[in-house]
Formats: sequence, C-alpha cells, structure tokens
Amino acid sequence: MNVQAPALQDPRLNRPEPFSLRDGGFFQRDRSIHPPAHAPGYKSSVLRSPRQPLLSIENSVSEITGPVFGHNDLGPLDNDLIRNYAKDGDPVGERIIVHGRVLDETGRGVPNTLVEFWQANAGGRYRHKKDTYLAPIDPNFGGCGRALSDDTGYYYFRTVKPGPYPWRNFVNSWRPAHIHFSVFGSGFAQRLITQMYFEGDPLIPVCPILTTIPDKDALDRLVAPLDLNASTPFDSLAYRFDIVLRGQRSTYFENRTAGN
Repeated sequence: MNVQAPALQDPRLNRPEPFSLRDGGFFQRDRSIHPPAHAPGYKSSVLRSPRQPLLSIENSVSEITGPVFGHNDLGPLDNDLIRNYAKDGDPVGERIIVHGRVLDETGRGVPNTLVEFWQANAGGRYRHKKDTYLAPIDPNFGGCGRALSDDTGYYYFRTVKPGPYPWRNFVNSWRPAHIHFSVFGSGFAQRLITQMYFEGDPLIPVCPILTTIPDKDALDRLVAPLDLNASTPFDSLAYRFDIVLRGQRSTYFENRTAGN
C-alpha cells in the first residue's frame, strides 16, 4: 500500500512570449558560449564531433507549427517524482523541490511550455537497462516527470536529490549530481535540452564535460542556488533554476542545432 504524502503545492506559497520566429524560421543560437564540438577531455566527443562544416537548413511548416501541449496532456503526479512511481513507500533520498521560470531574452515569462526532467536516483543510478553502476535501483523511484509552465512562465516539481556517479571517460571520472531538462516550445525544432547542477557541489569544477564550457558565466547559469524561502519546513529543501531561452543570459543547451 502506498505511503500517502501531502499534496504537492506551488512553492511560492511558502514564501514570506512564446519562442520567437524570424523570416519564417527560428532564431539561431549564439554559438560563442558553447564548448567546441571536438573536446579531447570529454572522450565521447572525439567520435561524436562532426568532421565537416555544419549545414543551415530552413525550418519546414511542420517544424514551426506544432506540437501544442495543454494541461490535459499531463497527469496529476507528473511533477511529483516522489509519488509518481512509488509502489510501497517513498523513494530513498533527500527530498527537494526544484522551481523556476522559463524566460525569454527580455526577462518575460514564457507560458505553456512543456518542461520535462529526468535524473538518477539518490544513489546515482538511472532506471535504465544500460546503467550497470553498482548503486541499487530504488523500487519506488522512476526518475522522470514533466510540468507545464503557467501564465508567468513558472514551473515546479518535487523529487529526491540525485547522487553523483562514475563514468568511463578517464580513470576516476565522476559526474556531479544533476537533473536533465527538456524544454519544448510551440514547434518540433524548438526542443532544447540542458542539465541543472547544485550549488556548492565540489565535482562541478573537475567534471570533464563542464570544463569544456569556455564561458564561466554560462556555466554558472547551469547551477541552481539553494532557495530556503521556497523550501517546505521539515520536508524539502528548494533550489531555483530559471531557464532563459535567448539573449546574453541564456541557459546553455546541449542540442546546438535548436535556435535560441
């Protein structure tokens, strides 16, 4: 029998414009803040990086007109990773709330944006058949969810803090604790993907992936600060992660071909 938890509430209660088009296509990304495609310190990039110049392809009508998401597409527990996979109790780990706003380059909230998130469990293991890390699978934690931003661009979800894990880059390479994000706009070509890290994590400055980012400000924008004002007393700490789609303060996204 599931352990009942209090209903997930908007963290703001605890406190004392769509993606743009230009000439029939999306704005292109500012590539100057991105790491090079070929980064030997990140071993996987050696085989993944292109050997030929990138091609610019015009957006088709289908790419810029859909899909459209609404509240009817989401389940009542989609933004509660503590309860949405629970079988006979709560998952193990530090309970946290992640919240923030999806913003455009002027600081305006972007409404009705589908925000998806997925992560490892508190031991640093994903619920995936190819993850063979020795940390155990948590039977009460699925590690994925989604939310829709409101009229002000605000989103939030509840989860457990993911653990760091080793990976086969070089000897003793570790990934900092992180949560993956996908942000879906009004067109297929607008899906943006990034990762959120946690303030104060000592693995951030030594992560072989993060050290490929040449712009320190861009790296800092991937780190979510602790937000005690949005925390739930005796239950969950909160972290604030605003996602900025374009402009000088834009969030660094992994899939470079998408416009920002």
